[in-house]
Amino acid sequence: MEFLSDILLGLGAVFASVYCFVLSRKLSKLKGLDQDLGSAIAIMSRQVDEMTEVLTSAQETAGESAQKLAEKTEAAARVSDRLELMIAALQDLPEDDGIIQTASPPPDNTEVAPASPTAPLPDDVNVFVRTATRRAS
Repeated sequence: MEFLSDILLGLGAVFASVYCFVLSRKLSKLKGLDQDLGSAIAIMSRQVDEMTEVLTSAQETAGESAQKLAEKTEAAARVSDRLELMIAALQDLPEDDGIIQTASPPPDNTEVAPASPTAPLPDDVNVFVRTATRRAS
């Protein structure tokens, strides 16, 4: 009986050593996973910080753009008000005083002479000339 108990005790020790070996391998894998998980968390934390900085920069840029847009809108509203006043003032002018004239086409049987660049212009004609030093933008 002693021999049987020694065999069972030896088998128990072998099973215990195999169990410890398997447990040791599982713990080492868990430790490696913990390190990998820790590095993944550190990378994600750094990315969150970078995204926060980018978001802050984008918010500042959007705020500046909104402010500039508001200023441009106010300027456009002022110009629009001035144009409305000018149009209203033009509508008050009588049409038969010679200021507003409609051009009629020349008769079909006559030729139209080209305008001479040196011909004098009447005083009531507005001429707009672009100088060579100014460029269109």
